[in-house]
Amino acid sequence: MSEQDIQQSSRSQRLRAVGGSVVGTALEWYDFFLYGTAAALVFNQLFFPSVDPLTGTLLAFGSFAVGFIARPVGAVVFGNYGDRIGRKKVLVITLIIMGIATVLIGLVPTYETLGIFAPILLTVLRFAQGFGLGGEWGGAVLMSLEHGDPKRRGLSASWPQIGVPLGLLLANGVLAVMTAITTDEQFMAWGWRVPFLLSILLVGIGMWIRLHVTESPEFEKVATSGIRVKLPIVEVLRTQRRELLISTGARIGTDVAFYIYVLFIVTYLTQMVSMDQSIALLAVLVSAAAMLLFIPAFGALSDRVGRRPVYLAGAVGALVWVFAFFPLLDTQNVPLILLADFIGMLCWAAMYGPLAAFTTELFPAQVRYSGASLGYQLAGILGGAFAPIIAVALYGRFQSWVAIAIYVSAMLLITIISVAVARESAGKNPTTPTSAIMEDRP
Repeated sequence: MSEQDIQQSSRSQRLRAVGGSVVGTALEWYDFFLYGTAAALVFNQLFFPSVDPLTGTLLAFGSFAVGFIARPVGAVVFGNYGDRIGRKKVLVITLIIMGIATVLIGLVPTYETLGIFAPILLTVLRFAQGFGLGGEWGGAVLMSLEHGDPKRRGLSASWPQIGVPLGLLLANGVLAVMTAITTDEQFMAWGWRVPFLLSILLVGIGMWIRLHVTESPEFEKVATSGIRVKLPIVEVLRTQRRELLISTGARIGTDVAFYIYVLFIVTYLTQMVSMDQSIALLAVLVSAAAMLLFIPAFGALSDRVGRRPVYLAGAVGALVWVFAFFPLLDTQNVPLILLADFIGMLCWAAMYGPLAAFTTELFPAQVRYSGASLGYQLAGILGGAFAPIIAVALYGRFQSWVAIAIYVSAMLLITIISVAVARESAGKNPTTPTSAIMEDRP
C-alpha cells in the first residue's frame, strides 16, 4: 500500500470515527433528553397524579435524577472494559442498553393502570438509561480524539459534544411535532409514547455506523505494547485523585447551567409564567440548533488560545447572565425569551466545547476512559441530576427566581475555581506516569 493510500485510509477512518461518535452520541442523548422533557410535560400527570402539579413535577424530576445516579456506575463498569478490551466494543453495548430501555419506557402503563408499580418501573428503566449513558460519553469522545490530529484535539473531541444539542434537538423536535398533530387529550393518551418507540429505528442506524469504525489507534498501541492497567478505576482513585477532582468540579457548573436552560425553562415558563409549552420548546430548539455550530467553534478556539481561557470565559459569562435570564423570561416577550436562552446556551457552549479535550487530557491513555468517564458522570450527580429538583424546590420555598440564580452562580463558581487551578493541556499529549501506574505484563 502506498503512502497516499495509507493517508487516505487514515482520513477515512478518522471521518468514520467522528461520524460514528456524533451519530451514536446524538442517539444516546436523544433517548436521555426525551425522558427529561417528558418528565417536565407529562410524567407528573401520568405517573404521579395523586399530588399537586408542582409536587408531581418534583417527583418526575426525581425519577429523572435516578438516571444520573446510575451514570457513575456505568462509568466504572464500562470505563474499566473500555480501558481493557477497547473503546469500540463498549460503545456498541452502551447503545443497545440505551435503546432497549428507551423503547420500553414508551410501553410502560401509567399510574391509572398499574398504580404504584408504574412509577417504579419507569424509574428502573431510567436507571438502565443512565447506566448505558455512563459509558457512552467517554468512549465516544476518545474514539474521536484518539483518531484525530494531536494538534487539533480540542476540535476533534468537540465533535461528539454536538451530540448533546443534536439529541436535544431531535427529542424536542419530535415532541413538538407530536404536540402539533395531536390534541391535548391524544398527546397525554398516546402521543408522548411515539418518540420513545421511534428510538428503535435510530438505534439501528447507530449500530450500523459504529460496527464499521476501527478501534482507537492509541488503545491499539497500549494493547500491543504489552502494558495494561489491571484495574483502571482503582489506579485513577490511587494516582489521579487531583485530576479526578478537577474534571468533576469543572463540569458541575456547566451541567447545572445546561439543565436550567433546557429543562427547567419548560417548567418555569409553563407553571410559573403561565405561557404555552410551545414557547419553551421553541426557545430550546433554536438554542440547540445554534450550538451545533458554536460547540466545535469553541473547541477549535481552545486549540489556538488554550482550553482554560475559553472555558473560563464561558463560566464567567454564564454566572453573570443567569441574573438576566429569569427577568427576560418574566417579560413573556417571545423574542426576549429566545434571546435569554440563546445567550445562556452560548456561554454553556464556550464551556462544553473544550470540556471533552480538557477532561480527557488530564489522564494518561491507560486509564483515560475510566478517569474521564468517572469525573464527567460524578459531576452529573452533583450538578445536573438535582438541578431541576433544586430549582423547583427553591421556587416553591421563596416564590422567586433570585434563589435559583444564586444557586446556579454558586455551582459555576466551583467550575471557575476548578478550571483556574488546572494545568493547560492544549498542544500536549499526556503520557503514562511510570512510577504511578501499575502494569500487567505478560
